[in-house]
Amino acid sequence: MRTDPLAYLWVELETLKQQGLYRRLRILEDEQKAKTTFDHRQVVNLSSNNYLGLTTHPKLRERALAATRRLGVGSGSVRTIAGTMDIHMELERRLAEFKNTEAVVVFQSGFAANAGTVAAVLTSDDVVVSDELNHASIVDGCRLSRATIKVFPHKDVDAARRVLQALPASKRKLLITDGVFSMDGDLGALPDLCALAEEFGCIMMVDDAHASGVFGKNGRGTIDHFGVHGRVDIQVGTLSKAIGALGGYVAGSRALVDFLCHRARPFLFSTSHPPAVAAACIAAIDVVMEEPQIIDRLWDNTRFFKAGLTALGFNTGMSESPITPVIVGEAALAMKLSDRLFEEGVFAQGIGFPTVPRDRARLRTIVTATHTRDDLQFALDAFAKVGRRLGVI
Repeated sequence: MRTDPLAYLWVELETLKQQGLYRRLRILEDEQKAKTTFDHRQVVNLSSNNYLGLTTHPKLRERALAATRRLGVGSGSVRTIAGTMDIHMELERRLAEFKNTEAVVVFQSGFAANAGTVAAVLTSDDVVVSDELNHASIVDGCRLSRATIKVFPHKDVDAARRVLQALPASKRKLLITDGVFSMDGDLGALPDLCALAEEFGCIMMVDDAHASGVFGKNGRGTIDHFGVHGRVDIQVGTLSKAIGALGGYVAGSRALVDFLCHRARPFLFSTSHPPAVAAACIAAIDVVMEEPQIIDRLWDNTRFFKAGLTALGFNTGMSESPITPVIVGEAALAMKLSDRLFEEGVFAQGIGFPTVPRDRARLRTIVTATHTRDDLQFALDAFAKVGRRLGVI
């Protein structure tokens, strides 16, 4: 009888259960909407990255269907062999125009865009200087690059300066931050970090995944929001959050994009997007350009919900975006709060270690443009009821 070499995983899973960190995947049985059905229960959905409600927008549906009828369901190849279609090139042209950069290259996911780019542009002779709360895809890209990794405390520009001062001037350096931090909802210190990059000759990189479609004119992101166009060398964005479809992209100079097409491993070794996905992304750009009022609705809803949580006495950290954490501390309590809210008709996912520090477990809520005030008030009433019952407030 063969001994199972993966038997130790059952022990690890049991440990997760004892720590209150084991989670069963909730199953979406309807469209990804502000009010939808998970696990046979209709809930107000506060766990989706669908900021603008574009996953179900009529224009995106129509373009996706038309592209499928005309071009089929898949590209059949990687971009560098036979998988580059006109519609992929059109999407990249439209994104470059949207982001005010020379060029854009699209990846299969935001994770692939971050990890593939950092790993491609750096070598073992280089140094990356990274905010401690940067996204996991940035962390993995840094590791894959084999560059020396220097981490500075969250948004501590003075600490980043000290790191850079200690490095030889001849070293190639990448300074990197999230535009919006995905678990806390606060903004990166872009203006100060851009100044630091200029002072020390760093490559400046920003992961704007949670800012695209949310911040800046027509949702152009934090680079536009802070007015630092031309000062960020590498911009990473996503097509799977506010844009409502799937994928990631890197915006920058033509040289950067051409280099990534030759050296970024996720681009080289992954089949390109189905035509329907590319078509839906192009339609999404049209929507945010032609219907900016949906971004206004997103922010109106965000302000209403944040104010309600604050008035109830919940700890929402330093959030400056539609991502609003409800920080409770212990993981077991966060998961219990999440489960009790679900029973009341509100889906707000619990988040624990290692995604966040052990003593900073939370519910991560995201308000969308398509929530109604009735939806949000219902959610606030549920938070009040369950929060008091569990002693969180």
